[in-house]
Amino acid sequence: MYGDRDRMRTQFLDAWQKARNEESLSDMEQVLVGIIRDHPEYHALLNDREKALTAEFPPESGTTNPFLHMSMHMGLREQAATDRPAGIRDLHRRLCARYGELDAEHRMMECLGQALWESQRSGQPPDEAQYLECLKRLEGIIGA
Repeated sequence: MYGDRDRMRTQFLDAWQKARNEESLSDMEQVLVGIIRDHPEYHALLNDREKALTAEFPPESGTTNPFLHMSMHMGLREQAATDRPAGIRDLHRRLCARYGELDAEHRMMECLGQALWESQRSGQPPDEAQYLECLKRLEGIIGA
């Protein structure tokens, strides 16, 4: 379990370190660094590698897990790039035009989080239709 967590955290940390050292970045690292730059509230943690790798963010603490948060940005951008589920690319584009990319994705995370929670609770794959309906409500395409 922690291997995957550490590997994911290390990707963010390595990309951030390379950016700070003005080293060349892969395409994925550029996306990661863009997300990190959009979240200055996480910079102090990311600048302390040991703390970042060992920090715990239990739900009862009321503290946002910065790695989960940034990974959700990555997930939303990948969904938009691959248009999976079908239709999310256009929804993402329209929501970003309406709210700006960062705010749009923060709003979209509520729907993504709900879809993932429901999937985990039911033991079934995420309900893509329900997920898309939630996103459409953000845009006002369908009624609440």
